[in-house]
Amino acid sequence: MPKLRVAFQTLGCRMNQFDTYLMAEEFLKKGYAKVSFEDRADVYVINTCSVTAGGDRASRQAIYRARRRNPEAVVVATGCYAQVNPRELSKLKEVDLVVGNTHKREVLKIVEEFLEQRKKRSVVGEIFREKELKGFDLVLYFENSRPFLKVQEGCNKFCTFCVIPYARGKVRSVPVEKVLEQVRRLAELGFKEVVLSGTQLSQYGWDWGGSLYELLRELLKVKGIELFRLSSMHIKELDENILNLIVSEERIAPHFHLSLQSGSDRILSLMERGYTKSEYERVVEFIISKRPLSAVGTDIIVGFPTEGEGEFEESYRFVKELPFAYLHVFPYSERAFTKAVKMEGKVGEGTKKERVKLMRELDALKREEFLRKNRGRELRAIVVERNRLLTENYIDLRKEGFSEVGDLVRVVV
Repeated sequence: MPKLRVAFQTLGCRMNQFDTYLMAEEFLKKGYAKVSFEDRADVYVINTCSVTAGGDRASRQAIYRARRRNPEAVVVATGCYAQVNPRELSKLKEVDLVVGNTHKREVLKIVEEFLEQRKKRSVVGEIFREKELKGFDLVLYFENSRPFLKVQEGCNKFCTFCVIPYARGKVRSVPVEKVLEQVRRLAELGFKEVVLSGTQLSQYGWDWGGSLYELLRELLKVKGIELFRLSSMHIKELDENILNLIVSEERIAPHFHLSLQSGSDRILSLMERGYTKSEYERVVEFIISKRPLSAVGTDIIVGFPTEGEGEFEESYRFVKELPFAYLHVFPYSERAFTKAVKMEGKVGEGTKKERVKLMRELDALKREEFLRKNRGRELRAIVVERNRLLTENYIDLRKEGFSEVGDLVRVVV
């Protein structure tokens, strides 16, 4: 009997990429053949995103493509869209199975039950009952040389625009010893950089009284790993201990993604971010004063309810003045369950589109400025592909003469 073919499509964040890798491993162990999403498959698994309306739309489009490629295939919608709005996905005639984040580890079992019974199902549990992180026994490799370790999932902050706590649940963290075990194994395999990843990395350990600071102190005792790169963090979750550590420890990559969301204090208050723009600015200035070549990146939302022209201009000026290396810019998008849905003063789509355009133009300028600032500097970099390097402060370089993928080298920008 020929192997059944399974194809995966991942939308959204690295958390979803992790989850897709784990699901694919289960199918491979059972003897399925993994094929491209562009190929004809017997099972299509779409790992959806719901962080914005655009994520919902892209997820639906992937579902439609899968059904067109093989009308007889099993089409599975899983991920954040499936978790927060299973009813909407269940109504799509193209979808056979809706599987929430709570049951991702059971996708293979659910698919095989469907193959026997051919009965449409929605399997979605209560995300806030999830008490521990599942499936940390595997490491996901990117670009052949940069392993990403998922050490934390979920978020305990309920910002008024954000659906993530409803999609990913509250904080669950991998025990320190388990993280250390994985990192030691990666060091033995010769990896030089490890990326620590999480929904909100700065909340690591909150579920059992630990902290990211304590984890990093232990990880820095592991020999062989030269760079620990940190994923997104919230400035109010960075205490004096961790701030002093990340600016003084050379083995922590000088690349920090600190979500801002708005440069207007009034809008930040409506978003319930928990800080003012001056508090945010102090953290950025502290980092840059201690490690001047650090890449500080951020997220910006434009068009949040009641954001007038004055608040947008205030936000734009604030972002322009700070030494950001890059921006991720998004238009505000209404999300189910969030407080902002009920707010008055919605901003028109045309206005949001224009503000996104202006902020993305500023992003391009910021990237150019950061590259200029680093020109002529010698930096550490990982060879991610032949003649392609990623510097310690997140500059993507093309340089001849670097062929050993995974090597940590010194390179002049």
